[in-house]
Amino acid sequence: MNVTLAVKQYISKMIEISGPGMKVLLMDKETTSIVSVVYTQSEILQKEVYLFERIDSQNRDNMKHLKAICFLRPTKENVEHLIQELRRPKYSVYFIYFSNVISKSEIKALAEADEQEVVAEVQEFYGDFIAVNPHLFSLNLQGVTRGRSWEPSMLARCTQGLTSVLLALKKCPMIRYQLSSDMSKRLAESVKQIITKEYELFDFRKTEVPPLLLILDRSDDAITPLLNQWTYQAMVHELLGLNNNRIDLSRVPGVSKDLREVVLSAENDERESVRRGEDVCKNLLTHHDFRRGSPKVDSVHLDAFVDNYPQFKKMSGTVSKHVTVVGELSRLVSERHASWTKVKQYVGCASNAQLHGFVRAVKLMRSLLFAQMVQAVVEYGGKRIRGSDLITPTDAVSITKQFFKGLKGVENVYTQHQPLLHDTLDQMIKGRLKDSQFPYLGASSLRDRPQDILVFMIGGATYEEALTVYNLNRSTPGVRIVLGGSNIHNTKSFLEEVMSATGHSGSSSRAHGGGFHSSRR
Repeated sequence: MNVTLAVKQYISKMIEISGPGMKVLLMDKETTSIVSVVYTQSEILQKEVYLFERIDSQNRDNMKHLKAICFLRPTKENVEHLIQELRRPKYSVYFIYFSNVISKSEIKALAEADEQEVVAEVQEFYGDFIAVNPHLFSLNLQGVTRGRSWEPSMLARCTQGLTSVLLALKKCPMIRYQLSSDMSKRLAESVKQIITKEYELFDFRKTEVPPLLLILDRSDDAITPLLNQWTYQAMVHELLGLNNNRIDLSRVPGVSKDLREVVLSAENDERESVRRGEDVCKNLLTHHDFRRGSPKVDSVHLDAFVDNYPQFKKMSGTVSKHVTVVGELSRLVSERHASWTKVKQYVGCASNAQLHGFVRAVKLMRSLLFAQMVQAVVEYGGKRIRGSDLITPTDAVSITKQFFKGLKGVENVYTQHQPLLHDTLDQMIKGRLKDSQFPYLGASSLRDRPQDILVFMIGGATYEEALTVYNLNRSTPGVRIVLGGSNIHNTKSFLEEVMSATGHSGSSSRAHGGGFHSSRR
């Protein structure tokens, strides 16, 4: 199971169907992100796609020599934009692809608008999600809950995104959900309804071990987003921010123009270290002579150097990118060291007290806002809410002793923490995950060892959990796991999610999608 490959194959198929000739790719805001994380602009250019436009742009020129490939989410707004486009077409022919199921009534409206008969193709290609890594996807949604309930539009969008992943991977799964979360059950039922209706779209053989879909609630482990491992990808997201695999370095002092925005992608980088969170530049730096700024030509034959020079240039650019990123991480860590020292002093003062003592220390340290955050996290994922025991000791002193005891002999204390997801998946793989805590939806249950597991985290996943999934895939032959979430969190975005869910903030940034409709394919 590879979500990146699934989306890439859809896009390649769109371009292939359109045939030879110059093309324009028409997208909306969300599909632009979907495409950009799996294809670089240079890769798309090699496929004769020379122009990239937004369907909602009002300043596009007539270019009748171009074919238009439209990749859009099936929202009412996009359908209306497309109707207006077809009434006054700017391109010679249109190949239209929706990222999810579109209704028959909307297809009819598009057909009626196509008076000049410029539409050559209309299909549904199920790439309605952000394929962050081959084993990680996101829906880029923030603020999906209100209290313990769904935001109505968010339930619909998560249903769309999750069923799109299943359709893209051609998996018709058995579903398990977190019993302590009513939201998990509602999403499971919503996805099951679509799967039942569109059963023929899935490449499912009854003789095989059925795949499993496990739906979890972020509130069951509110600790992991606050203790993100300091591995490379997680650290970049925490300090610099990763937005669709892109890092904004425009504020880095003295940064060169071509490094103001860089892409951090496990698919496009030549090192597994991005995925594993290992040493950033170790492998790359050994191939670059920084003193001369070029390869040691005198140590190789000239013809070999000429053959390898394009690869060297590519590697050199990758080195520059990671050196810049690591340098900025180092600068930020040093800059914040003084602030961290003050935080430790306050936390140390409160370590022998109960939670209310820590809240008082936080109030003294900064402001009421931080105290509200602590209270909000307790409301969001405290013991009263969780369906599992994240912390066994009952007092702060025991917790502190247990923590420092666990650090003895650990090579890197910043990567010592394991998320709850690790234990959950380990138990599932071994067939020991309790039905009383994670029941199946429906009467059926899986007796065999699972092979394909898709996990969806309501409220957002983390890069630490993605690393857990990656390591389990490597260490467990025959088992393939994909992790998805409504978002990929760092501390800041998670606290915003928590504050929004508990009613401690007035608004949150959300992505909206259209309703879910039945399919014909």
